[in-house]
Amino acid sequence: MPHLPALLANSSEEHGAVYDFFHSGAIGILLEGGVFMWPILILLILVVAVIIERYRSLKLLETDPSELREEVIALLSEDKVEESLRLCDRSRGPVPAILSNGLRKYLVLRRLKYDEAQLEQQVIKSMENYGVHIVAALEKHLPLLATIASVAPMLGFLGTVQGMIVAFGDIEANVGQQNIVQAAAAGIRVALLTTAFGLTVGIPAYMAFNYFTGLINNFVLQVESSAAELIEVVGLRLTLDKESGS
Repeated sequence: MPHLPALLANSSEEHGAVYDFFHSGAIGILLEGGVFMWPILILLILVVAVIIERYRSLKLLETDPSELREEVIALLSEDKVEESLRLCDRSRGPVPAILSNGLRKYLVLRRLKYDEAQLEQQVIKSMENYGVHIVAALEKHLPLLATIASVAPMLGFLGTVQGMIVAFGDIEANVGQQNIVQAAAAGIRVALLTTAFGLTVGIPAYMAFNYFTGLINNFVLQVESSAAELIEVVGLRLTLDKESGS
C-alpha cells in the first residue's frame, strides 16, 4: 500500500500540472485578462462561425456569369425562350436564378397574350422582387459581423479601463510597501490584455464584413447588367413579333 507522503506528493504534482495548464498559453491569458475576456471570446466564436457560414454561401458569387448571359441572350435573339430557360435552370448561382425568374414570367405572360406594353414592365418587376429576396438572403448575418467589429474593441477598452482602476487602486493601497513602478507595470499589462483581445476579434470581423459586402455589391452589378440585356432583347423580340403579326 502506498505511503501517505508518496500520495501527497503525487497529488501535489497533479495539482501543479493542472494549475500550469490553466495558467499558461491562451487559457492563462483569458484568466489573467479578467471578466471582460469571456464575452469577447464568445464574440470570437460567433465571428468564426459567421465567416465560415457566409463563405460557404457566397462562394457561388465568385463565378463569372458572363458566359451564361451571352448564351441566354443568343437563344432569346433566336426566340428560343424555353431553351434559354432550361439553360438557366441547369446553372447554379443567384444570377441564373434571377434570369430564370424573368424568363419564366416572360414565357407565361407571352402565352397568355398579355398586353405587350405592360409585359416588359412585369418582367422587370418580377426580376427586381426576386432579386431583393436573394440579396436579403446573401446579407444574412452580415449585420452581426458589423456589430461585433464595433463592440469587441469597445469591450476591450472597457476591460482595460476597469483593469486600470483596479491597478491604480492597488498602487494607492501599497504606497511605500513595494516598488510602485513595478506594481503599475504589472497592473497595466494585465489591463491591456482585453484591448489587445478585443482588437484581435474586431479587426478580422471588420475585414470579413467588407469582403462579403464587396462580393454582394459586385453581384448586384452583375444582376443589373444581366437584367438590362435581358429586357433589351425582350423588347426587341416583342417589336419583331408585332411587326411580323402586322
